[in-house]
Amino acid sequence: MFALVNTLVLTGIEAIPVKVEVDIRSGLPAFEIVGLASGAVKEARERVKSAIKNCGLPFPGNKIIVNLAPADLKKEGSHFDLAIAAGIILASGNYNPPNHLEHFYLAGELSLDGSVRKVPGILPMALKLMQHQPEAALILPADNKKEAALVTELKSYYIAHLKELCAYLQGADSLLPVCPEPGFAVSLPDFPDFAEVKGQESAKKALAIAAAGRHNVLLIGPPGSGKTMLARCFAGILPAMKREEILETTRIYSVANLLNQEWPLINQRPFRSPHKNASAASITGGGKIPRPGEVSLAQNGVLFLDELPEFSRDILESLRQPLEDRTITIARTHASHTYPANFSLIGSMNPCPCGYYGSDIECRCTPIQIQRYLNRISGPLLDRMDLHIEVPRVKYDQLHNHAPGENSALMRKKVNQARSLQDQRFEGKNINFNSQMQPRHIKNYCRLDHKSQEMLKMVFNRLNLSARGYERILKVARTIADLEASTHIQIENLAEAIQYRSLDKKYWSH
Repeated sequence: MFALVNTLVLTGIEAIPVKVEVDIRSGLPAFEIVGLASGAVKEARERVKSAIKNCGLPFPGNKIIVNLAPADLKKEGSHFDLAIAAGIILASGNYNPPNHLEHFYLAGELSLDGSVRKVPGILPMALKLMQHQPEAALILPADNKKEAALVTELKSYYIAHLKELCAYLQGADSLLPVCPEPGFAVSLPDFPDFAEVKGQESAKKALAIAAAGRHNVLLIGPPGSGKTMLARCFAGILPAMKREEILETTRIYSVANLLNQEWPLINQRPFRSPHKNASAASITGGGKIPRPGEVSLAQNGVLFLDELPEFSRDILESLRQPLEDRTITIARTHASHTYPANFSLIGSMNPCPCGYYGSDIECRCTPIQIQRYLNRISGPLLDRMDLHIEVPRVKYDQLHNHAPGENSALMRKKVNQARSLQDQRFEGKNINFNSQMQPRHIKNYCRLDHKSQEMLKMVFNRLNLSARGYERILKVARTIADLEASTHIQIENLAEAIQYRSLDKKYWSH
């Protein structure tokens, strides 16, 4: 007999429908899975066989062929188990006539006793069905039900054991529906407060600009000046996530199998801080079975690279493409996977190996050592950093000063106001932040008066700016004007934006 069951396969963070075709015919006992199945999928033969037997059902002693269509698409993951088992049960004729599964999509891993285990990627599957087949329904493991509940527009049902699916096919019981979540509760980020930072007022202002326009930042200063503290405080002034951003970020964590079962929702902007010895695959994504890397896990949040020159050259250069395109593509022999990579990059570094070059403490490094250290940051990567911020050593009087500084709540309020202006400006244009503006947007929204044009022309020639550097100065100037609720970019806004591009000439021009 023949049976057809629906499931989905993950390619990157997208889900693609797959037909599980099961044919049972007379012949020597055999169980074959075809359709470009990976090793984990082919291992489903033993799991499915034991699970069906442990449910009290006879396993067919004939030739079983399972085809996963389309056959030219690589199938990876253990979530095919449930669909394969359902197909074999239907094709074996154990229930006649059974309840049909034609409008259902099944995903779940089976244990040997028939229990249905949690699998990654349920949220992308539910979103795919919601967008393209809203009349369909999803059958998933009970441990994934809170994740599926995030997609309130789709009907979903959960099971904890294969026996529950068998009872439904027999017509004895109905499936348990997933109850939709009432809403998306957004909690405030739990990061250090800027009020705890002593001194560094200019750096705090620059970070507020970066948060308002989602700009990339490079912090340069001696050891102990507070660069890491500033970066962690930065995450606390970012605006609350919108529903679309929550779903987008949670989808990535679902594919990476990093969601908390009790609260499978990423409702705070991610702050990712990988170690300097991390591999290139862990940063950009990849592996034998491709998975999102840190650049994708930082989606809609912050990627913080402390001690930037200590990262390998390959990792640093691999950041150039995602910083420009806001996506990253992992190419493999059988397929290419594209992951989103829309984040704010914050890098921190010392100006030299000893850390005191350019400060009030004598530097012990030779000019060659300093230049070799700084040259670990290539010109193209440095050009993609919108703001270069010097973080000087904190003086004793600043540390001893108990007067409260500007706190994160007040800075977040200013950032939210600037973001509101950008939302109005870019409504219907498929961009959300000043940093995402293309040349046509810059032409419309970053107009300068005659004096500002003359100043920018002089700076462009004096600093030998690239076209990218020119555009990024205008984007930052637009953000500074937004923070001041100014409709037009003033010459003071432009001068401040230019100031944040001058440190590369101070350190890297020697």
